[in-house]
Parts: sequence; C-alpha cells; structure tokens
Amino acid sequence: MGNILWLASYPKSGNTWLRIFIENYLANQPQAIDINQIHQSSIDEVKSFRYQPYVGGGQKTTDLATEDLCAIRPLVHADIAAQAQGTVFVKSHNFQGEYKGYPLHNWQVSSGSIYVVRNPLDVVISMANYFDQSIEEAIEYLAEDMTGTPNEPENVPQVITSWSMHVKSWTENENERNKLVLRYEDMLDNPRKAFRRVESLLGMKRNPTRLMRAIKHASFNQMKAQEENKGFVEKHENAQSFFRKGRKNQWQDVLSPEQVSRIVERHREQMERFKYIPKGY
Repeated sequence: MGNILWLASYPKSGNTWLRIFIENYLANQPQAIDINQIHQSSIDEVKSFRYQPYVGGGQKTTDLATEDLCAIRPLVHADIAAQAQGTVFVKSHNFQGEYKGYPLHNWQVSSGSIYVVRNPLDVVISMANYFDQSIEEAIEYLAEDMTGTPNEPENVPQVITSWSMHVKSWTENENERNKLVLRYEDMLDNPRKAFRRVESLLGMKRNPTRLMRAIKHASFNQMKAQEENKGFVEKHENAQSFFRKGRKNQWQDVLSPEQVSRIVERHREQMERFKYIPKGY
C-alpha cells in the first residue's frame, strides 16, 4: 500500500472545502489557515511542471497528446508518493479509470480515497457561474461521456467524463477499505457527523474540540471572507469569485421544470443512488 490519499470529486462539488477542512484539522491552530497555502500540502497532480521531466526532445507538455501525458501520469504519482513524508493528499478531478489504456491514478502508490458527490442540479448552476457558461451549456457539459480540460502551459489535461460516469467510477466500490464517499449536502446539514468520518479515515482518535474548530475554520463564510480580503490562487480566470454561495437546492430558484427533467433523465441511475431526484420527477 502506498501513501497517496486521493481527494476526488467532479468539478464544483466540494473538493476545495474538503481540502481546507483537512488542512485546518491537521494544523489544529487557534486561527484558520491561509486558503492560499493549501496547495503546499494538498497537491494538485495536474500541474505540468511535474510532467515536464519526462518530456524529451526539447518539447513542452503542451506539445504532447493527452494519451502521451496519461502514459506519464503513473510516474508522476510515484514521484509525489516518494517525495512525501507519510500520507500525502492529492486532488483529482479525473474519473477513476483508464484513458486509452493508461490508468489515471496509480493505485500501487495509493492508500485510499475520499470522494465528494454533489447534486447535479446544483452542480450545473455552480459550473455555469464559475466558468461563465449558460445553464444550457453546463447541462450539456455534465452529460458528455468524454469531456475534460484543455492542455495548458500550467496544467495537463484532466479526463473528467460525464457527471454520471464520474460518480459511478469513484463510488461503485465504496465499501472498499480506506474509501470514503461523502455527499456535499450531508457536509452542509450535519458537518460534525460528515467530517467525523473524515477524521476516522485519517486514523485520528475522536477529538470533538479539534473537529469543531476545523469545521469552523473551514466554514463557507470563513473561506469567502479570506477570498474577498486577499483573493484565491485557484480561482478560474472567468469567475468573479471561487466561493459563491455554498448552498444546496439553488436549482429550485434557477432551473426550469424542463431543465430539471432533462438532467434527471440523463443521470437518473446515479441520482437515485444518492437520493437527488426531486418529487414528481
């Protein structure tokens, strides 16, 4: 067993919230950690500088095809694991599987995963606002079986797939050891219970005081206030802010009945699994 613990989610589903909670819990300080420092201990495997040493011939990562970069991924993950002292938390928006025969996660150097799933009815709203898309564009994006992010100078491509494929790939074997699945809505409704499960997976003894301090320091109001005061390095260039509302059931005020029906039709199986289908649909 390796030492990478994957912190995974479909985009705009609570990954950053999870990471900030973990950093505050481990730091266990009277004040909240700086949100712009989380990338130092919570690693993003997509950064191109990690892949560049394996790119030959004077090329850059942007010169390679997605499958060529995916062939390098296991080596990058092995490097991350080897360079870490103990458990290392690695962020991923890749679906759990292979791309053209190449695994997107190196499980030989991994210890487990925490996956956050969020109601796709709310994900489309968050995606639309964050990436400056229309609701219709976001709905179509969530339904595309083979979609991802572009090959950019700073980041190599991510293979995301549709919301349903992504969720299924990470959660269909959720009873495996060291594999935790959290609903974003449960993190909102009962953070003590949800984050206690994280505390347990990390192998930490029950410590209510430490747990509640970390929950407070990772609250949406705390994160949003920090972003307003000093910005957030992970904010997309098209977004006005990273932390927008952080609520559930926003779809009730935004989506039309036809749009809700279309999302449910396309994602019914996984929505049923996680109790996301509204009454009447």
